[in-house]
Parts: sequence; C-alpha cells; structure tokens
Amino acid sequence: MITIIDYGMGNLRSVQKAFELFYPNVRISSSCEDVLSSNKIVLPGVGAFGKAMEELRKRHLAKAIKEAIEKGRPFLGICLGLQLLFSESEEGGRVKGLGVLSGKVRKFKNVGKLKIPHMGWNRIRNVTDGAGPAILNGVPEGSYMYFVHSYVVEPKDKDVILCETDYGETFASGIENDNVRAFQFHPEKSQSVGLRIIKNFVEL
Repeated sequence: MITIIDYGMGNLRSVQKAFELFYPNVRISSSCEDVLSSNKIVLPGVGAFGKAMEELRKRHLAKAIKEAIEKGRPFLGICLGLQLLFSESEEGGRVKGLGVLSGKVRKFKNVGKLKIPHMGWNRIRNVTDGAGPAILNGVPEGSYMYFVHSYVVEPKDKDVILCETDYGETFASGIENDNVRAFQFHPEKSQSVGLRIIKNFVEL
C-alpha cells in the first residue's frame, strides 16, 4: 500500500491519480496508523511552511512520518513536502521543520527581475556521479519539470542534492538520502518525464 499523507494542504487527488497509473493500492489518509503500516509514503503539499507544520503536529503526523522514515520506508516528498523535511524555514519567521535533513528553507536570492513565485517549466540537472540514481532512470538530462514555489531548500550536506535548477541562482530541485527522495517540482504535473519519476518510485 502507498499512502499519500493528507494534512489539509495540496491537491491530493491529482497525486493519487498519477500513482494509480502504476500501482492499484494507493490511499489518501491522515491516519498515523496508515502511515506506519504503508509500504511507501508520499508527502505532497502546496502552501505555507508554518501552517503545514502546525497541521502535521496537530494530527500527530510529524512523529509518524519521522518514525516511518527511521524504519526505512521509501518516502517521496513533493514541493512543500521537500521543504518540510528540513530543520527550519525562514518563511513566516523561524519555523522548525521535521528535521529529517539538516539545513534550512529560504527565499530566492539574486533573482533580479524574475518573477516570484517561480512558476512554470524549468530544467533539472542531475548532479550525481555515474549513471545516476534509480529515481531518475529514464529521465533525460535537462528535462523540463513544472515548478510553483517562492522558497528553496539549502541542505547542510550538499551530498544529498540529486538535481539542481537555475532561476536567478542555482538551487536544489531534488534530494536523495537513503530511503528519502524529494523534489521541489511537481512530478504529477510534469507530463511523461514527471510520471516516469513516479513510476520509478513505485518500482523501488
């Protein structure tokens, strides 16, 4: 069973429909028990970091997510679901995140006249050595993905960065650390290349 975590933020049905193209047992749930019993976990989200953490804690999902990750369950974060993995965010002040990864979430720097939020199609660049990780199998170098965000992650350990994107500055658009993968862009909205990432996660 794949569980898409429902904490009241994000278009969960579109994520579910994308996963159902490759796997029949996909549920949307806000139950800690469902999270802990799942084979794989997906944390999507769109919106403010502080509100998201408030909802995760209120529903006791923050603890369940960290426990499932510690047990080695494959985890996929999407958009805000990437940012929430980090220690803290400067959005709305200084707000603590899940702390699965060390680092912070910050505003874009040096974007000049570029519009914020960064919205629309942009390229990703694989920065790993060798043939690349399994989650990006079949995703051509320089593929366009769909982004909607005003903040970026800044990992303390640069080795967790999986892919990068340029928008006024170079930022981490994907990370991988053991059983945790997460992307700033929306795979479910990124046509065939984005769906390939979802397929790869299902097949891990």
